[in-house]
Order: sequence, then C-alpha cells, then structure tokens
Amino acid sequence: MQIAAKVFVVTGAGSGIGRAVTLELLSRSAKVAAVDLHAQALEETARLASAGDRLSLHTLNIADRGEVAALPDAVLDAHGQVDGLLSIAGIIQPFEPITTLPLEAAERVMDVNFWGTYYLDTTFLPLLMERPEAALLNVSSMGALVPVPGQGVYGASKAAVKLLTECLYAELRDSNVAVTVVFPGGVGTNITENSGVAAPSMPAGKTPKVTSAEDAGRLIVDAVAKGEPRLLIGGDAKMLDRLSRVAPMRAITTVADRMKALLG
Repeated sequence: MQIAAKVFVVTGAGSGIGRAVTLELLSRSAKVAAVDLHAQALEETARLASAGDRLSLHTLNIADRGEVAALPDAVLDAHGQVDGLLSIAGIIQPFEPITTLPLEAAERVMDVNFWGTYYLDTTFLPLLMERPEAALLNVSSMGALVPVPGQGVYGASKAAVKLLTECLYAELRDSNVAVTVVFPGGVGTNITENSGVAAPSMPAGKTPKVTSAEDAGRLIVDAVAKGEPRLLIGGDAKMLDRLSRVAPMRAITTVADRMKALLG
C-alpha cells in the first residue's frame, strides 16, 4: 500500500507506539487522524509532528460506542477520506492473579482492548471497503501467545483481538482491505502509567531488553506498506511465538516461572 497522501486513523496516538506510528506516517507524507483519551498528550504529538493540517486531533474514549460512532464523520470533515485504521490504544491490568483481580478492573481491560478495537473495526470497515486500497491493523500482544501470570485478563483481551483480526483477514482476503495483526513484545512505552497500574519491582540485575517505541512504529508502518498479515516485534515475541507452537506447555511454564519473582 502506498503511504503518501493516504489518510490513517491511529488510536493511542498520544504516547508510546501510537505516537511513534503517527510520527512515522507523517514523515512518509501521510495524513493522520490522531485519536487518544488524553487531549494534552495529543497536543504534544502535534507539537512533535509539526504537520499542519495533515494531522487532526480527536479526543475520545474508544470504549464508548457512541463516541466511536461519531468519529468517522469527524475524520471525513478533516481529511475527506479514510484509507487505513490502526488500532493501537490499549491498557494492561493491575499485576494480580485472576482470583484476586477486581471485576471492575477486568471489565475495564476488556472494554478498552477488545470492545474498543471491535467498535473501531466495525465502524470504519464500510469506509475502508469503499477505497481502491485500504489497511486495517490491530495490535494484539505476545501475552496473547503465551499466558502471563498476573496479566491473565489482559492476555485474554489481546487473544480476543488476535482471533478477531485473523477472522477479519479470512473474511476480507479477497477484498481491497489488507488486514494485519501485530504482536509486540516488550516495548519502551508508558502503558503502565497510562493504565493507572503500579509496576512490579524488577529483581536486581534483571532489566529486560525492550524495543524502542520508534522502532516499533517504523516496523508497523512498514507492515502496512507491504500488506503483511502478521508482525512480531522484538526477539521476546518471536521466541515465544516459536515456543508456543513447538512446545506449548513448556512455553507456559517458562513464563510462569519467570513471573514468580514479580508476583511474590
């Protein structure tokens, strides 16, 4: 897919991977409708971009079906068309086992990660299918490939995004819409802070290696340009993807053993 002069809706554009994707698209002469819950974060993205009217800002809660339903008209008013939807916004849960996680916390994660993605996909697909070529990209997680104790509901929400996206790929493979699912491993973002979650203390000398948000953003835009159906970001995601297929129970126990020190 040609990126230049195309219009992309990017959620989570106020920080992290979403901001990096927004800046990368703009650097390739695209137009972006940047979506985020936090208006001030979007303003900072706009300051960094200096893209003029190629960038529009849209503050809304993707878990609110009514707010999502009003978004296409706002994007069309700003840019006249929609060629791509990149659903990147997401949150994690408090680091707790499923048995002690409050129901409200579990519902919030599912509302944002799964229902928010579903609302966006189904709302924008009619517009995407009108274009000569279009892209739909959803961000899942390596936590959808192998369960991570303490992030069970988060992983379940991202597994739902995985299967939703793969089903859209199957249903749309003969259409003009290229569908991509992304599995990031550890990426240097502020998702913990944005989720209102306290990060667990890492054992001494155990600083994990992470992919930068900028590198993740570049890889995502490359995947859209190439029409790739599946993207794994980082050595950790690639390793767990292989292990989950070759030795699934070993993958589960390996991750569970590594999480013991964090959960106490």
